[in-house]
Amino acid sequence: MVIPVVSTFKARTMGNRPKSSLMDSHWYEADLWTEIMKYLDGKSLVMLGATCRWFHRITMEESVWKFVCLRDLQVPESQHVAYKWNQLYRSAFDGSHSYQFRQPEKHIDWMRIGAFFFDSPVALLTEKLGVPAKIPQRETAEIMIQTTGSCVLRNIKTGIWLADLQLVRCPVCNLSTCEGTMQTLDARHIELFLSEGYKNGSWEYESVETHEIKKHTDMATGAIFDIKHLNDASTYEVWDAKAWMGKPNDWQPKARIAHHAVAVNTNLQQNEGLLIKYEAMRAGGLEADVVGIRISQQLI
Repeated sequence: MVIPVVSTFKARTMGNRPKSSLMDSHWYEADLWTEIMKYLDGKSLVMLGATCRWFHRITMEESVWKFVCLRDLQVPESQHVAYKWNQLYRSAFDGSHSYQFRQPEKHIDWMRIGAFFFDSPVALLTEKLGVPAKIPQRETAEIMIQTTGSCVLRNIKTGIWLADLQLVRCPVCNLSTCEGTMQTLDARHIELFLSEGYKNGSWEYESVETHEIKKHTDMATGAIFDIKHLNDASTYEVWDAKAWMGKPNDWQPKARIAHHAVAVNTNLQQNEGLLIKYEAMRAGGLEADVVGIRISQQLI
């Protein structure tokens, strides 16, 4: 669609204009091209920017990359970001995932689920779906995890988050009989891979809670919710597990994402139970913002 626009406009306006003034003529209107660029994907923008200095300057406009990033991620606008939007776009769409940087030898496969948005700094992590959970006000995290299979995580870094489903070999653990694989719902703030603390290895995942099911379980489920939006209509589509989970004999992982929630589920064959791990990565000390969340399930 780019070439016809240039050709038509050039034919209509060139006339007897001297060649030396073509690049400065009004038919190279930045506002017009800025709007056209909003219909391109990231790869096409980079290719267009490589054609000449003028297009390079226009394709580097923050407004263009912000529009394209929010459009492709299908999330609300973030009030503040610490990096340029073209950097955020590249980090989100360059095919990288967390196991490329940490424990690559454990990684088997992955898929991008999508993006969601933390509007509040409080998250509900759970391995049970069905109806929206009621959050106990006075129960400790230990009691909550044992009674509901859920826990509340605070100090979440608000803004855009990306969610992946990872399939990895079970890490070194206390289960001497474990020889299988582990399913992990892996969510991260969009700025994580650009942060120096992550790149230099000083930020690590730490255990939040663990929960053990010591009997056969039909499925492995993990979900992350923004507590502020637990009862939203779009969030209910994630809670309504029967609408998107696979049939009992369907062993392929399934996922569902909404504006403020994400969930994964895999049906299981005969087993002796499941170990669920909730982990968080913080941007510094104990009170720092949470920038990464993992919910992992491994067979006992």
